[in-house]
Amino acid sequence: MPDPTSERILKFITSARYHPQKPRALARAMGVEEAAYAAFREGVKSLMRSGRIVLGRGNAIMVPQAAGVMIGTYRANARGFGFVVPSAPDAHGDLYIPPGEAIDALTGDTVRARILRSRKREGRQLHEGRIVEILARGDSRYVGELRQEAGRWFVLPDGNTLTVPIEIADVGAKRGHAGDQVVVEITEYPKAGLPARGVLVQRLGRRGQADVVIRSLIHQYHLPETFPAAVQAEARRVTRDFDLDRAMASREDLRNEITFTIDPDDAKDFDDALSLRRVKNNQWELGVHIADVAAFVLHGGALDTEAHERGNSIYFPGFVVPMLPEVLSNGLCSLQEGQPRLVKSVFIRFDAKGRPVGSRFANAVIQSSKRLTYGQATAILEGRTGGFPRPVVETLRELEQLTRTIQQRRFSEGMLTLDLPEVELTLDEKGNVTGAAPADTSFSHTLIEMCMVEANEAVARLFAGLNVPCLRRIHPEPTADIGSKLAQYVRVMRFKLPAKPSREDLRKLLEATRGTPEAFAVHLAILRCFEQAVYSPKNIGHFALASEDYCHFTSPIRRYPDLTVHRLLDLHIQGKLASKKDRRAVRSRADLTELGSHCSFTERRAADAEREAKKVLVLHYLESRIGEVFDGVVTGLANIGVFVQLDQFLIDGLIRFEHLPDDWWELNNRDGVLMGQRSGKQIRIGNRLSVAVAAVDIAARELNLALAELPGRKARTKPDAHKQPPPKARRPAPVSKSGGGPRRKSGGRPRRRRGR
Repeated sequence: MPDPTSERILKFITSARYHPQKPRALARAMGVEEAAYAAFREGVKSLMRSGRIVLGRGNAIMVPQAAGVMIGTYRANARGFGFVVPSAPDAHGDLYIPPGEAIDALTGDTVRARILRSRKREGRQLHEGRIVEILARGDSRYVGELRQEAGRWFVLPDGNTLTVPIEIADVGAKRGHAGDQVVVEITEYPKAGLPARGVLVQRLGRRGQADVVIRSLIHQYHLPETFPAAVQAEARRVTRDFDLDRAMASREDLRNEITFTIDPDDAKDFDDALSLRRVKNNQWELGVHIADVAAFVLHGGALDTEAHERGNSIYFPGFVVPMLPEVLSNGLCSLQEGQPRLVKSVFIRFDAKGRPVGSRFANAVIQSSKRLTYGQATAILEGRTGGFPRPVVETLRELEQLTRTIQQRRFSEGMLTLDLPEVELTLDEKGNVTGAAPADTSFSHTLIEMCMVEANEAVARLFAGLNVPCLRRIHPEPTADIGSKLAQYVRVMRFKLPAKPSREDLRKLLEATRGTPEAFAVHLAILRCFEQAVYSPKNIGHFALASEDYCHFTSPIRRYPDLTVHRLLDLHIQGKLASKKDRRAVRSRADLTELGSHCSFTERRAADAEREAKKVLVLHYLESRIGEVFDGVVTGLANIGVFVQLDQFLIDGLIRFEHLPDDWWELNNRDGVLMGQRSGKQIRIGNRLSVAVAAVDIAARELNLALAELPGRKARTKPDAHKQPPPKARRPAPVSKSGGGPRRKSGGRPRRRRGR
């Protein structure tokens, strides 16, 4: 068995967020306790002796990488091939691994691959290789369903990381029963002709229960659960020792100002409040007041270390994994109505055209005049003001005028907006899905978003003007090859776009398609053509927002990057950024780069977990509704079938070619059309279809659909049992025969990601 300490070190230093560090710094970054440092050093020495790591400049630990060799993370495809994603920026990009060239590597493993050949495809240089060594296993624990077949027990892992069963010897150790959802640890990885073997670690409960679904995903994504005792103790101490009078001595007293919060009905962590007043020269002064988490979570403490590790809060349907203990996130830091709270305030002056003409920053104390829900804010804006304080009503109405002006200014500057529907799942008292409803898209949401975007920009502009590095939120413009593919995609729907589209070209396309049947497919394609926004000290702007300077400042309760920006802003407010000597406490660009990589990783992890939770809960709901018909839109055509996204739940399903009506179907990739040669019927990207649920495979996260209505045909209530037999769900042969896909916001709390 490999040394677990060495394996952990190797996994850490081959991750995308690692930069070469000395042993002591590496130990701190990995959270190694002093008592375990001796074992850590032995692990380092063992890796050096085997040549798997080397000491570079300044005795920094790094992985050797020879010419023609790539080290990275393997991503397997169910069809046998895969890709190695390089751990460090690499001119080759991802390395294609053909079927049979991955040895026994699994998704998530850190591997060494040899680059064998290069070839051009669609104008791009692609590189092909072979995995020659598995440096560190990406995972040894999996979550899945415990099953019994022919007297043998096995676990069928969820998801697509490992698609073969794991044979279990001692089921009785955890009192497991067939149908249980369990955590299993692999003791022997699958090899050609031999199954994977493992032991049960934990029984989570009966498969299909909502709480078991969430617990399974927490394990699957290695998410934090309970807070360590030291973190809880520090949170309680900070709360107990808080002295408002002492804090007031160095802060602006804004408790008599009209301020209010606007949040979802079920929110408890209110991290932003707004105020507005007229100033001279017909200008407005917008006040954005953000919970001063930095006043309670001190750099280097137990709370800070845990918040850094978590990176962000995670919002599942009906359940939250918070970044900070609830005594802070839902208590002392939350801007509750009628309670004095510490804030960092940004005051932005706007002219009559909604252009920012000045800003100032302050540590302050507010006392929220009113806690509004989005529904209540919408009611006020629509004239239903009964029961609400007059000053709040008047301020909110004036704020609506200002934010509409700001929105128009931002549109004229090139801000891109996508019309993509969102849904909110409806849950019963046990957390099970009972249905879904369109998310609220009233202007109250836009009002909050515009205010948060302006505050984020104001803070980023401040640091740009001071030439102080900070952790920015960057969003690169689409690359030339992506733009070309997008142009080809929209052409099949009879829309024109240059091969190298500008921001204005994209804006015109969005406007041309808005309100058309093809709007969803086009807007979704544009979203997918964007690179994900990430955290980085690089100042390359935010493409979708048409912003030159942008950072995240408005949600420090649930995002660690915002907390780091708050600390930097605090130095400015205290006058500690005036000289180079004062700036010694400012993080270096190297530190910010590492922090940005880590926070981008935890954000992607959270988004993936949230998306998968929603999908699994919906699949459980649809499992008992085989044959029911739903409306959807065609989002893609491939050589395996037609991809359709259901309107009601916004999850994708697949109509396989063999389950289309009896005809000779030909796929024309160039024109994006599937045509029946006998009937002349066509299916195009963007078409609306009625589809029936044919089969659900929860473990594989697959929804198979059958066509209930071709364009122009009358819908049937159920699929034709003779012509369209429901496809069999993927799942394994018996154990004895086994061998060895800027995202859309969705689900649960769709409006908690303010500020983009």
